[in-house]
Amino acid sequence: MSRPVLLFVDDEKLVLDTLLVQVRSVLGDKYDYETAQSAEEAWELIKEYRDNQRRIVLLISDWLMPLEKGDSFLIRVAEHYPEIKLIMLSAYADEEAIHRAQKYANLFAFLRKPWEREHLISEIQNAISSSS
Repeated sequence: MSRPVLLFVDDEKLVLDTLLVQVRSVLGDKYDYETAQSAEEAWELIKEYRDNQRRIVLLISDWLMPLEKGDSFLIRVAEHYPEIKLIMLSAYADEEAIHRAQKYANLFAFLRKPWEREHLISEIQNAISSSS
């Protein structure tokens, strides 16, 4: 049986690398980890995992990305895949974007960059345990 997947979406590779190191150091090999540097790339991965009958349990997305903002992307994901727990990260998201994501994407959590590692891990563990 395949492991559940955690998907991280951010246009900055350094952010993705940091998320992977921090999360993997706690959750280890209980999950598979995937990264995407745009909403478009993430959408393709989501479809690919669905087609392969793999379960994405959590998606963490940046807000400020080229082509599509995180709130818009997360709303689309929630419409098609309501079972995926969603967390948005940003140093720049305005209150309106956060509110939209909370209301229309059933956002599990919003974290400001730079995040505190313990808070990030706690939110991820809460999201994962609520999706089981």
